Amino acid sequence: MFFTLNEIVQWIGLTVFEIWINLITITIFSVLLALKIDGVVNSAWWTILAPLFVSDAMNAYFCCIVCIRMNLESSYKASLYRASWSAIFLGLTFVFKFLLCRKLQGDSAIEYSEVFAPLFILLQLIAVRACQLHQ
Repeated sequence: MFFTLNEIVQWIGLTVFEIWINLITITIFSVLLALKIDGVVNSAWWTILAPLFVSDAMNAYFCCIVCIRMNLESSYKASLYRASWSAIFLGLTFVFKFLLCRKLQGDSAIEYSEVFAPLFILLQLIAVRACQLHQ
């Protein structure tokens, strides 16, 4: 009934290390969000979402290292495919977090449908990727 770790790694295109980083930062973000909602912490939304931006930076650094190592091993096609997928994934999640933070701060007058547009695109790309894996 549940997805296995191997299926999640194949569908999302992230390694176990990247998933682990995301889970840790989502946990820290959840604690900060609960403290902000309860009124314990009176910080800006940029501070609350900072762990998620840090995870994007760490994952981007990790992806650069993996890309360089794959190029050194002469697997150019796999390196290009993985680097492009990682760049799209990280770019779309970063844009979503950035737009969400601006919307919550009140800096822009965009609608929530525009904020969530990068996630909708990412979900479509994951669906296409999942269909390609099962052919």
